[in-house]
Amino acid sequence: MYSTLNFSTFDDSNLSALTSVDPHRLQEQTHRSVKISIIIVLGVMITLGNIAVLLVISSSVAGWSKNSRYFLLSLTAADSAFGLLVMPLNLWVSLLKDYTEGPDALCHVVAFCNATVYSTCMYTLATISLERYIAVFYPLQYSSLMTRKRTLLLIAFAWCFPPFLLLPISFPVGIIEVHFSTASLVCNPSYSTNVGYTLSLTCLIFFPCSIIMTHANLRVWCAAKRQRLKLRKYNCARRSRHNVASRVLVPVMAAYYACWTPCMAAMIYNAVSGSSVPEWLEFVVVWLPTSNGFLNCIFYFWINRSFRRKFHLVLQRLLLTLCPKLADTLGCCNPSKTDFVSGITDNNNSVHERSSSVSSTCTLLSLA
Repeated sequence: MYSTLNFSTFDDSNLSALTSVDPHRLQEQTHRSVKISIIIVLGVMITLGNIAVLLVISSSVAGWSKNSRYFLLSLTAADSAFGLLVMPLNLWVSLLKDYTEGPDALCHVVAFCNATVYSTCMYTLATISLERYIAVFYPLQYSSLMTRKRTLLLIAFAWCFPPFLLLPISFPVGIIEVHFSTASLVCNPSYSTNVGYTLSLTCLIFFPCSIIMTHANLRVWCAAKRQRLKLRKYNCARRSRHNVASRVLVPVMAAYYACWTPCMAAMIYNAVSGSSVPEWLEFVVVWLPTSNGFLNCIFYFWINRSFRRKFHLVLQRLLLTLCPKLADTLGCCNPSKTDFVSGITDNNNSVHERSSSVSSTCTLLSLA
């Protein structure tokens, strides 16, 4: 009446196949989820930080010349590209691309965008250091050396030269091979098969920018230190005041080398030895330069007192415009007082805005 079940068809091998889970594949999925989470969190931090910076420096800031604002706007745009372009593109490829496939046109385009944004950020940091060097050591000639036209040309060079230099990466069929790395979740050129091109990129991008930044910031730091000692000698400086030169220049250079040197070293090691670094080490060194886009917000902007005051003023205006009831509840904004202070600040910046030469001289003295 009842049909008998034939358990003989389920042997031990079939049972183990149904119940077992590949631990290696499970570990890969876990690592991939953790990596994607880290990338998303880092991208959100970079984007929010640079949006706040953009809201402030899009208007005038006390003590900042127009040329300085142009360079800092360029840096903000380059840093924002990490969170708005590089991270979404690579996450999109990591979610959609079949890892068994070879290089394709999409990976070439993403690798080209990655290398362009990274290079533009380094060139922008170098131009900022060069502009500050000229402002501090040649204050009287600053207006003639750093005209608006030359400032825009330097910014255009920082944005246009990297795409021209890295154009071969974008060709699907060319001299540069591109692959998607499951370790770092990034489309990267195959540095081991293009040793000469890899070394030429580092010699044309990383090393020149590093030399310019190191020389300029070191000279400014030494000048500020000598000025501080002179003022102390003649009892013109308060001993309790912090050394702003060490508080700003040293972290800027330390963050730059800490974020970019491991990535460049891994590229050179991969090109010369032909072997890749361990999985998590590759992930860290590849994505570490993007964190420089968030650290720049801190070292270049949030340490500056004028920037913080302007940010508080902008935040008050946004609260009064978007949420007036919330602003009244918090009691942090008085409309009449805010309008009065903003009017004084804007008029002071528009009428009494410092020229670049005077501002640079005062900056050198204030570094003490």
